[in-house]
Amino acid sequence: MGEFSVANILGCLIFGAVGFVAFVYGKKQSSWKPLVIGIALMGYPYFISNTVALYVVGLFLCAALYFLRD
Repeated sequence: MGEFSVANILGCLIFGAVGFVAFVYGKKQSSWKPLVIGIALMGYPYFISNTVALYVVGLFLCAALYFLRD
C-alpha cells in the first residue's frame, strides 16, 4: 500500500472482510465462484494503491459476487 489515507485503509479493510466471508462461504458450499471472487477481494488491495481505483475494483468484484451467485 503506497498511499496511507483513511479512505484507502478503510477500503482495504471492508473489501478484505467481504472477501474473507465470500471465501469461507465458497469453501463451505464447495462453490468455486464465491471462492475465487473472495480470494480476489482479499488480494487486490495489495496491488492497487490509488483510492478511487481501489473502490472501483472492489465495487466491481462485489457486484460480480452478487450477480454470479448460484
